Amino acid sequence: MTSGLIIATYLTPLLLIWAGVVAWGKRREKRVIAVKTAAIEAGLIEPSSLHPVIDPEFCIGCAACVTACPEGKILGIVKGKAQLIEPSHCIGHGACATACPMGAIKLVFGTAQRGIDIPFVDPNFQTNVPGIYIAGELGGMGLIRNAIEQGRQAMAEIIKNKTPQAAGILDVVIVGAGPAGLSSSLAAKEKDLNFVTVEQDSLGGTVSHFPRGKLVMTAPAYLPMYGKVNFRETSKEVLLEFWNKVVADTGLEINFEERVDKIEKTTDGFEVVTSKGSYLTKTVLLTIGRRGTPRKLGVVGEDSSKVVYRLIDPEQYRGQSVLVVGGGDSALEAATSIAEVPDTKVTISYRSDGFSRAKLKNRDKVDTQNSAGNLDVFLSSNVLEIRKDAVDIEHIGNTVTIENDAVIVCAGGILPTQFLKSAGVEVETKYGTE
Repeated sequence: MTSGLIIATYLTPLLLIWAGVVAWGKRREKRVIAVKTAAIEAGLIEPSSLHPVIDPEFCIGCAACVTACPEGKILGIVKGKAQLIEPSHCIGHGACATACPMGAIKLVFGTAQRGIDIPFVDPNFQTNVPGIYIAGELGGMGLIRNAIEQGRQAMAEIIKNKTPQAAGILDVVIVGAGPAGLSSSLAAKEKDLNFVTVEQDSLGGTVSHFPRGKLVMTAPAYLPMYGKVNFRETSKEVLLEFWNKVVADTGLEINFEERVDKIEKTTDGFEVVTSKGSYLTKTVLLTIGRRGTPRKLGVVGEDSSKVVYRLIDPEQYRGQSVLVVGGGDSALEAATSIAEVPDTKVTISYRSDGFSRAKLKNRDKVDTQNSAGNLDVFLSSNVLEIRKDAVDIEHIGNTVTIENDAVIVCAGGILPTQFLKSAGVEVETKYGTE
């Protein structure tokens, strides 16, 4: 066998494999570009909170970040470099930065176009006000597992710095009973601290405001007094049922429907003034999330009992005509889940000309329900007045009156920035900075 034939015999398969790899890479890049283009065209270009920024000078295109991301097509490789291709779907896992072997990724809050208010919190979860701590979503970390871990770690810091208190002064007041508040409260109870946990609403924090049946993505975490929590993917109902069981099994006491109005500095610590009284305490741990107070429409009739600011159970609206106000994921999820209930008529009103802030799957559900005649969509519209059995909507210069039994306002929440500043906590608006 000649040397040329030997070379051809061994080289040809290698060339074919190489050609296949190149072709596969081009197809993959084409799909990535298509996803990014669709996100841009839909206006879904702003991350909601913490997100990665990739330095192309250091990125080697190994795709370790792409593989590490638990949320799917958030990152992709284009021309040999990693890019954020679906920014609005990024929820700040941070796994991409950990996985990058070159240190080419840093995690930042906000963008040059859209700032995000973040309170100052040091590595030990303490704010610029000694004795006031923050854990969980309020500090910018919105994942359930992160919130649970931060709540436990923040309480460990409070316990480490604990000193004997005078009679009538608590060791800590925990504000909020979401994942971080539950975790920190269990840690405080485990160490026999003199504490109170207050929650303006119900157990679960932001999770309790999800529509019924909505999947909640989480990961293993450690709950004090209970142990390892192994949920990977579950429903809102199952998760809340589990948390209620933990509260019952441990005997944890939480003061529900008690809102904190202000925090004032005292000689021995703080006075936490609530809707039901006040508490003297050495320290305060804020685990209140970023929802803040629901944003209202400011229209006549909004104080009616038929107006609510979150969906609890779509089934309760069977046989009714329902107006949903808003254009984000919560509004679209509420509208489509109610539209699936037989004998309902749903209308969604949104001030903009498109649902650019919502995920594609939710926009597709709206289109499907709209085509089926179960859901009417009024874009570029505003609610003018809410009456007993009707609602007036301004739509492209005209007033439209629709029959109505219930109104659900999903217009977001007012961040508790002013509340924090009134307590002396520094709040910085971050525009793509760490």
